[in-house]
Amino acid sequence: MTEENRLWGQKRIQAELATLGFCVSARTVAKYMRLRRNRGPSPGWREFLKLHESNIWACDFFCVRTIWFQTLHVFFVVQHLNREILHVAVTRSPTAEWTAQQLIECCAWDRWPPRFLIHDRDSRYGAAFERRLRRLGIEQLRTPFRAPRANAISERWVKSVRTECLDHLFIFNEANLRRVMASYVSYFNHWRPHRSLGQRAPCDSTERRSRGAGGKMISDNVLGGLHHVYRRAA
Repeated sequence: MTEENRLWGQKRIQAELATLGFCVSARTVAKYMRLRRNRGPSPGWREFLKLHESNIWACDFFCVRTIWFQTLHVFFVVQHLNREILHVAVTRSPTAEWTAQQLIECCAWDRWPPRFLIHDRDSRYGAAFERRLRRLGIEQLRTPFRAPRANAISERWVKSVRTECLDHLFIFNEANLRRVMASYVSYFNHWRPHRSLGQRAPCDSTERRSRGAGGKMISDNVLGGLHHVYRRAA
């Protein structure tokens, strides 16, 4: 009954069970309702993301410490449809005005704003940020408290950029971090394969064809040899 009638509460289900001859308390009903609802994100949220993925962006922050123990903040925007990183910016002191300006820069003249934007309840998404979103016609979707799985695509990219890039490099200053992030984002968008995309890169639109084993292969290094890009010679 809980799965088929998501608007029903414990009292409503208790009454329905009573009509069927099952006399149970509302507390017992609530106990089993919690067991059913605590199994990860609700199907309704999954269905919403699947139906509107082409019109959904997500954004988030993460922190990076330099070798001089300074804290830098990285803001990024990711598209749900193909996992493409649309925008990355670095700052020492993020504010609502700065965050709003980054979103304006992300919505360039050749890129339409999304219908929905998923983000957490951080104070950096303040009044200035909300005003900019309303002017762009973007609806905010704030994730619940302590629910990182509600913004899973953003969280997954933070893990990727840390384990594949930042955990293996020394960051000296803000300019250095900008160059590192620009190089990794280019690699991530155009070359890194994704299992959720059929082992394709987010911006890979080429058609894969079977080729023979012959031919010369060329290797280009990324981030000083931390990663490599392989392609066939022309």
